[in-house]
Amino acid sequence: MLPNHGRYAYHPWPERPRYAWPGGAKLAVYLGVNLEHFAYGEGLGAELAPGANSGGGPQPDVLNYAWRDYGNRVGAWRLLELLDALRLPATVLLNSALYDYAPQLVAAHRARGDEIAGHGRTNSERQSLLDEAGERALIEESTAAIARHEGKPPRGWLSPWIAESRTTPDLLAEAGYGYTLNWCMDDQPVWMATRAGRLLAIPYPQEVNDIPAVIARKDGAEQFAAMVLADFEERLEQVARDAIPQVMGIALHPYIIGQPYRLRALRGALAAIAARREEVWITTAGAILDHVGGLPEGMVP
Repeated sequence: MLPNHGRYAYHPWPERPRYAWPGGAKLAVYLGVNLEHFAYGEGLGAELAPGANSGGGPQPDVLNYAWRDYGNRVGAWRLLELLDALRLPATVLLNSALYDYAPQLVAAHRARGDEIAGHGRTNSERQSLLDEAGERALIEESTAAIARHEGKPPRGWLSPWIAESRTTPDLLAEAGYGYTLNWCMDDQPVWMATRAGRLLAIPYPQEVNDIPAVIARKDGAEQFAAMVLADFEERLEQVARDAIPQVMGIALHPYIIGQPYRLRALRGALAAIAARREEVWITTAGAILDHVGGLPEGMVP
């Protein structure tokens, strides 16, 4: 037997129970907007061009730091305008360092009623490199900051760089979290076992995600937008055919998608999705957790 995580069992897709999202929809769609802040002159960070993290030069890596900072200064605000125009909600995956760096940006999402989920302190660090006490402290610090500013703690978590230790799901459940976005193994929510009870794994995309698409695969703006729309249209056909409910997430990072030419391409894809809102459930990850929690036992693997 190969080593196994023991968090969930295998469930064949055709044998899944049939249930519906609110309004009888079979497809739930949510936007995961990553608001991230990075340390200057040290730590991790995505790279537009080879920099210090990839051995291309010493710190401070001004080119890549400034490119990432564009997202919070400009790109995120343009993305907000687009979301408002299309009346689309968002789940904000928040580095808690943003409360100190760009509080107005978080306030703008708060004013829209967007869900604020935990995304660590900063994407300059990986929680998987910490010991258990250090990882617990990271989760507690990020959670406390969100609770202090939003008036309630977050219910969902996405680790910076989707990095987990072997105890991350346990620590999240112990901290009061209801769902995680770290595990991208399914198109449905799946209950995971932890030492503190169940934790819901809600699908978060590693394909329809601008970082692996644009940064890793070097996809162009139109190619990424076409990917979003093709994913949506294929899922609509699948749920119509087999009636098995699905979750489609779209992962967006303002320093990438907030560039004007990329935003222009994305606008068309999101407008096409918004135009089908009578057929699908456009929602947040937290609302998916609420709906799953109200389903009969055994409906969700």
